[in-house]
Amino acid sequence: MHGIRWHVVLTCLLAASVSFAQGPNNYPDKPVRIISVLAVGGAVDSVGRMVATKLSENLQRPFIVENRLGGGGTVGYSYVAKAPRDGYTLLVAGSGYTIASVLYPIQYDPINDIVPIAQASNSYYLLVSHPALPARSVRELVALAKSRPGALNFGSGGVGSSVHFAMETFALTAGIRLTHVPYKGSGQAQVDLISGELQVMMANAISALPHVKAGRLRALGLSAPKRSAAMPDIPTIVEQGVPFTLAVWTGFFAPAGVPPEILTKLQTEITNVLKDPAIAQRIADGGGEQTETPDQFKQTIRDELVANRKIAIARNIKVE
Repeated sequence: MHGIRWHVVLTCLLAASVSFAQGPNNYPDKPVRIISVLAVGGAVDSVGRMVATKLSENLQRPFIVENRLGGGGTVGYSYVAKAPRDGYTLLVAGSGYTIASVLYPIQYDPINDIVPIAQASNSYYLLVSHPALPARSVRELVALAKSRPGALNFGSGGVGSSVHFAMETFALTAGIRLTHVPYKGSGQAQVDLISGELQVMMANAISALPHVKAGRLRALGLSAPKRSAAMPDIPTIVEQGVPFTLAVWTGFFAPAGVPPEILTKLQTEITNVLKDPAIAQRIADGGGEQTETPDQFKQTIRDELVANRKIAIARNIKVE
């Protein structure tokens, strides 16, 4: 009798061991959902879909991007934080992750409940202005803003958006005051900048460069530590006397507790996708540069959370 019981126990243990060992190796064996917290067509959502399509091809399983909007992204972040720890619910997010998590009331820990898998793109902002603005450089913009405190306005995709925080960080660093005009999307803000209703803003290089080349916008500076190979004629903001650098990134995340073997496999597969010549070229065309390692990416998130808390307090930024 005892022998039979031990045989049953041993069989169960062996089965569990085999199941655990095979799980990560067979991953994925069903569709994987990638939660996107931003609208379809935006920079972050576009990168998520581009990578998802290639992952589906390479791994022969559907990687499906699902949009969950609201709360500055916190609705989607919270959903992922509470999802099963099996690798079948992931998150694609941008720099707004470290902003929303300090502005909104949240029920998740942005460091301990959601963990980064891999950074998919790492680029920088272009500080652009309407061509009629009498400032042709960052130095001239700063001098103009100091002579007319609060008179110059900038647009963004809304209070707490990445562009909002980027401009407030730049203004605080430069010692100037600008007036924020929030929109329901950064696309409309850029349209109004081109029309002259706004004077200046930080913009995603992919969307702004065509307008700069056409003369509809003027590029004043890049938020990178050094000039970009994709736009070598545009000086950095740093080299013009304002010690301001700020990256804009897109990355993939998972709920904390996903088996490390699955996280490693996802990291490897995403890295392989980013090496695809067509995808690498699309990211490079937008000023994208070499992505950070997972450890560097984790530190970036920690640093941004601290910095964004300081900006929110210094500029009294609150969401309604």
